[in-house]
Order: sequence, then structure tokens, then C-alpha cells
Amino acid sequence: MTARHKQDENAAEGPGKHPEDLAGTSADERSPEADPQDPMEKLKSELQAARLEAVEARENMLRMQADMENLRKRLVREHEKSRLRTLEHFMSDLLPVRDSLERGLEAANDPAATVEALTEGKQLIMKMLAKTMGDHGLKTIDPLGEPFDPEKHEAMTMLTSDQHEENTVIDVIEKGYQLHDRLIRPAKVVVSRKP
Repeated sequence: MTARHKQDENAAEGPGKHPEDLAGTSADERSPEADPQDPMEKLKSELQAARLEAVEARENMLRMQADMENLRKRLVREHEKSRLRTLEHFMSDLLPVRDSLERGLEAANDPAATVEALTEGKQLIMKMLAKTMGDHGLKTIDPLGEPFDPEKHEAMTMLTSDQHEENTVIDVIEKGYQLHDRLIRPAKVVVSRKP
């Protein structure tokens, strides 16, 4: 082998190092970045990091639970305030009706009161009450002559009738009431059937 070939081989193997020289060096000396840690130390640091994450997650969870409980309490308070405001508004609208009833009772005790005057006063009070309840969304269900509707009517009895179609309300024993779209009380009715 010529000297030139020997130089080329040495250059290919690395600058200034021969394979014999590399064989004697340890892995730590060759690549300091690949320095493996002691496995126990590595596990201890991973365990410590996991513990810190668990503590942080627990604190976040407890904070979230406290926030949810505070939100629940606030919603309950707001709901109660809203309910009381609605009730207060309704009661203040009913007060004039109550005042009229009291005046009507005083008028009834007057020896000079006539039946016609008392009846008229009662009719005015009924109008006031119906208007107040209507302003708050109450609708009267008075289905006389209408077809029977089991969703809104309660059949108390059935009577045979030649003058009405079958399943027609021929008498209303007690009117029903609906608040907005919700049925409060069905109308109690008498329903016709064929003879």
C-alpha cells in the first residue's frame, strides 16, 4: 500500500484518530450529549414532576368546584329575587280589587243599599279581577258549544242529546284556566252523546 493510500484511509476514519484510538475511549467521552442519567434519579425527578402536576390538578378541581357552588348559590338567589319581584307586582295589581271588595262589603251593610247596586258593584269587581288576571297571562276556558278537548276539558258526565253533535260540550260546570300556554285547571264539563 502506498503512503498516499494510507493517508486517504486515515482521512476517512476521522481527523487525527485511528480505529485503535477510538476503541479505547468510553461512550461518555465520545458524546457528552448522550450522557445517560442514573435511572433512579430519573425516576425520582419524574415522580416529583407527576406529584406537582397532581397537586396542581387537585387545586384546579377544588377551585372549579368552589366556582360552581358559588354560581349555583347566585342562581338560586337570583331566581328567588325574580320570583318575589313577580309576586310583588301581581299583588300590587290585586290590591285595587281587594279595596273594591272591602268597599262592597261596607255598602252591603248599609240599610239603604239595593240589590241592583250591590249586583252592579260585584260585576265591576269581577271585571277588575278578570282584567288584572288577564294582564298577567291568565286565560279563561269556557268551552260551551265547542267540541270536547281532553287536553283542556274534564268530562264530569255524558248526556244524550238530539240537538248537539256527539262529543260537544253542552254545559260548563266549572270554567277552566290557562296561564300562558300552561293549563292550571281544566274546565269541568258535560258532554253530549248520541241517543
